[in-house]
Parts: sequence; structure tokens; C-alpha cells
Amino acid sequence: MRVALAALVVAGVLGGAADLEAQLDAPIPAGSVREGTLSFQGHATAGDFGGTTTEISGAMAGGDDLSAVRGWVEAPVRTLVTGNGRRDRDLNKSLESDRFPTIRFDLSGVSSVGGSGDSMAVNLLGRLTIHGISREVTLPGSVRRSGDAVQVTSEFPLNLKDYEIGGLSKMLGMLKMYEDIEVRVDLKFGPSQ
Repeated sequence: MRVALAALVVAGVLGGAADLEAQLDAPIPAGSVREGTLSFQGHATAGDFGGTTTEISGAMAGGDDLSAVRGWVEAPVRTLVTGNGRRDRDLNKSLESDRFPTIRFDLSGVSSVGGSGDSMAVNLLGRLTIHGISREVTLPGSVRRSGDAVQVTSEFPLNLKDYEIGGLSKMLGMLKMYEDIEVRVDLKFGPSQ
């Protein structure tokens, strides 16, 4: 019901503005998720609400440059919390977390959109899987590199109906969650241990 990506994303490079081009041409190290947050903002007739999890795992395979980076990230559905126990139970029921326990993003490519200062805008290309439904997506994002650490962020709209998520209304439709939500992912990758 209240879904957040998975999604989730992998990529990256950057440092200072002066060495932006050099960093893009430099090899990107392999790594795994060291910390991260997956959150969403939902809208309902009873008001807006949000949910979040920090239980995210994932890895990225490095490459000769940014375009060669591949990887994956995922989050267990049951770890998404909204601050309301009843809403959390409804979320798990709508997402059928017993049958479809994870939200996952598999990165198949990264393309640069541009950059300035110490960040770069990118498109993260891949497959987003929620509620057992996989869809090819292009997610807007940004990457930042500091030594061997890479930070990836992405904010994007998501329509719950695209992933066949039901159970969005209660009390004969008097209480209804709208199918469009906003998702935010903030991930930090570090060297694999």
C-alpha cells in the first residue's frame, strides 16, 4: 500500500569540482551499502503520512567508469514503519509482505545528466520490483564520491497501481489512500569487507 522503493539505487562518483572529469574517468570501486534510508510520503483523505526504513542491503560492482557500474539494493517490507501500528499492519497486508517480503532495485546502467560543484545528476536505469511486479524504470538521482565512499540519492513519484497494490480504501471508500506517492532513497556505499 505505502510503498517505497526499493528501490533503491546504486552508482557513482564525485569529489571537488576541479577534478570532476578526472573522477568520472577513474575506476569506480566495488562496495556494499554501509547505511541508508528508504522513505515515502503518502496522501489520504485523512491526511498525509510518511513511512521509512533504514534496513537496506545492497552491493555495487565497480567499473572502469560510472557507466560500467552495476548493482542492487533491497529493503524488507516489514521494516517500513509509519509511526502508526494499525497503518503499518495495513501496509503489510496491502503489500502482502508474507508473499513478497522485499522491495528491490537492480541497477543495469548509469548515465550522467550533468553536474556542478561536488555532485552529479544521473539517471539510474534498472528494474524495480515491488509486490512481486518488476518494471523497467529510469530513476533520477545524484551521486557523490569521497575517496572510496559513494553516496547515491534519488527522489521519484511512484504509482501504487503500477505494482498491483490494492487495499487503498476502507469504510466503503470514506477513508482512501491515493495511489500516487513520493519515494526518497539515500544510500552510502563503502568498500566491501
